[in-house]
Amino acid sequence: MSIRFTTKARRGMVALTVAAGLALGVAGCGGGGGDKDEKPDSSASKDSGSQMDAQEGTDETLAEVKGEDGLILKITSASRDAGGFVTVSGELKNDGDDSVRLSVRTAGDETEIIRHGTSLGGATLVDSVGKKRYYVLRDTDGRPLTTTGLPRIKAGASIPVFMQFPSPPTSTTEVSFQLPTFASATISISG
Repeated sequence: MSIRFTTKARRGMVALTVAAGLALGVAGCGGGGGDKDEKPDSSASKDSGSQMDAQEGTDETLAEVKGEDGLILKITSASRDAGGFVTVSGELKNDGDDSVRLSVRTAGDETEIIRHGTSLGGATLVDSVGKKRYYVLRDTDGRPLTTTGLPRIKAGASIPVFMQFPSPPTSTTEVSFQLPTFASATISISG
């Protein structure tokens, strides 16, 4: 056999293996297998959207904490994700008479987080029963997994926000939410 023939055969096998792997991956992600009369779960369609979509339309309030300059953080959900995370979502509202910026202190005091600008990176969840504090997660570049680059908020306006933390044990259902410059509050974790 020539080297050219061997190389072409290897490429063909690699392409076939990749195509088979992709086909199995797509088939594994399919939604089949249930009764045809079942209606799709409405929460699944909300979860598959962006983080902003998951926050819209939530009426339940877990906590409302006041901060500086008339800012109010309304926490609407704290849910466990399948990957071992807790995502806290809500909205930040300016209840004052003037436009305000979020204090840089809300990003916390860690150099790695501060380097990435205004954020809610200083937020923590405290499990008083388990005696542990959970800090906002970071990606591989050190950016906090929270809403970042928060703009000046006009009087009466609000913006959706989120923060992601490592998940406490499933036996922990209540934690204390803390964010620098804001009051602390006890919230319930769902899921």
